[in-house]
Amino acid sequence: MSEGVVAPREPMRADGDLYKTVSSNRMSEAIVDQIRGLIRSEQLRPGDRLPSERDLGERMGVSRVTVREAMRVLEAGGLIEIRVGARGGAVVTTPSSSKIGTGLADLISLSPLTAAEVTEARQVFELGIIPMVVNRATEEDVAELRAMVAGHQAALKRGEYNMQMSAEFHQRVAACTHNAAIEMLVHSFHGPLLMSLREAQVAAPLMGVRGTNEHRDFVEAVARRDLEKAEEIMRAHLDRTARRVSRKKSS
Repeated sequence: MSEGVVAPREPMRADGDLYKTVSSNRMSEAIVDQIRGLIRSEQLRPGDRLPSERDLGERMGVSRVTVREAMRVLEAGGLIEIRVGARGGAVVTTPSSSKIGTGLADLISLSPLTAAEVTEARQVFELGIIPMVVNRATEEDVAELRAMVAGHQAALKRGEYNMQMSAEFHQRVAACTHNAAIEMLVHSFHGPLLMSLREAQVAAPLMGVRGTNEHRDFVEAVARRDLEKAEEIMRAHLDRTARRVSRKKSS
């Protein structure tokens, strides 16, 4: 083993085996629930190694195929990592923000959200983070936002501007908070955000010109650390989108 690599440990409980036999009904789900519970209660921690498929199957009274199916579910959820090699196997890991964000995105995308509801949520969320954006945005952040706006305005002149670009701008603004939780939430909200912007565009097909100008003015307010102006611009920007999706709903 290379220097600096910590070997996964194999945890054991004082009164015996961590892993209990499961009933025949929905066996793989029962395994997933049991291991998820062990992780939640911190009886299993990041870096802990799970038993082999054969060993775990014997302890839980199920086949290796059932164990393998459960491991795939746990891996897809970001709770374990399947490693290969002599020191391979299933190891408990820490879920990344992108994994969590993707899971939230799936839940949100499957929810019956309207464009008006999404825009209302944006008014609360995006206005709420502006103080952090103004205080924490770095010179690199401002430079990237300026370049993004310039690219969008050039695309607009070519007739190639779209609402995906607008959504990317708002996501990049949120990244200026340098808060991982906020970035995770914004990542999960991408689908509904894009849906609401497209509905607003249907209501006002020429919205890109005014919108990109407001994006530009907002970035310059952030560069000056002008909180009041940044809030004023974003509030007007979001209020107009809210009126557009409201009119579309009532038509």
